[in-house]
Amino acid sequence: MESVQKPARVRILDAAHDLLLTVGLARATTKEIAKAAGCSEAALYKYFASKEELFVRVLGERLPRLAPLLSTLTAEPGTGTLEDNLTRIAEQAALFYEQSFPIAASLYAEPQLKRRHDDALRTMGAGPHKPIEALDAYLRAEQTAGRVRAGADTFAAASLLLGACAQRAFAYDAGPEGGRPPVDAFAARLARSLLDGISVAPEVARPRP
Repeated sequence: MESVQKPARVRILDAAHDLLLTVGLARATTKEIAKAAGCSEAALYKYFASKEELFVRVLGERLPRLAPLLSTLTAEPGTGTLEDNLTRIAEQAALFYEQSFPIAASLYAEPQLKRRHDDALRTMGAGPHKPIEALDAYLRAEQTAGRVRAGADTFAAASLLLGACAQRAFAYDAGPEGGRPPVDAFAARLARSLLDGISVAPEVARPRP
């Protein structure tokens, strides 16, 4: 029985994900991605207008789903506890940055290419600032619901949490233990620390791992 071939768009995303992880965004070409997907470069451009769009779709469809989680929580403020919600966000963010950092890191070695890439993302309404804006929106929704202190700086809080998650992707490999902190314990500690600064009242404390 012959195996059914995946649709072309799925094959292209799979190939792009594999190549971007292997050689990085700066070095991967649409020609190489199309070849790995078993299609022509012209066929690739039927589904994706540019390499930048393909990169954005890989982030959204092949990496941990941070954006949908933030959208869901923002639409339903007051659901669950703030600590649990922030822990879930931190877990997804830490995994997202862990997997996306190797893909995008090569751009920082080529300033001209990075500028072109940033311009393209700006045109698409995408970019690494978007998760910060989305988390800020969620925290403001919780502020309106009365669970985040009225005077709390939600943008700073969002930047602190996501910045720490991004740091985890590369800051710990050279440390004494030679590896990143476990994501679940790391996320729980971030959530508790952030809550100390922004919550209206302390939630039930949980034992530290």
